[in-house]
Amino acid sequence: MNCSELMKTDVACCKTSEPVENVAELMRARNIGFVPVCDDGGAVIGTLTDRDLAIRVLAEHRRAASTRAEDVMTREVVCCRPDEDLSQAARLMSDHKKSRIICVDDQKHPIGVISLSDIADRDGEARSSALLSSISQREARA
Repeated sequence: MNCSELMKTDVACCKTSEPVENVAELMRARNIGFVPVCDDGGAVIGTLTDRDLAIRVLAEHRRAASTRAEDVMTREVVCCRPDEDLSQAARLMSDHKKSRIICVDDQKHPIGVISLSDIADRDGEARSSALLSSISQREARA
């Protein structure tokens, strides 16, 4: 199965200069916990998660209205291509300890997102259990 067959294509993104307060509102409105951060050309250069907001904004007592996405985003971006096999996306997620991966086009514009739960829904317990075990090791190190 190719990534394009499983990825969610309604990707909500934000710009680097976006106040994290706006990103949190977007997450609430869309019921999501992950937003790619894009440069002015639309290429992915980072990500913001609900965990990033909790750890890097709330726990550090930053003002959400004046803290920009680029100030607290995760700069490591793990991407795949929509025409790649899903096993490649799962391997990248495992290798980088990420529970989500961004599918990008040739210009690194986000065109889809695949989450661990998407893989679990598709492949059942075996693959998702192994992937979850691998990804959860990052929590023990954090």
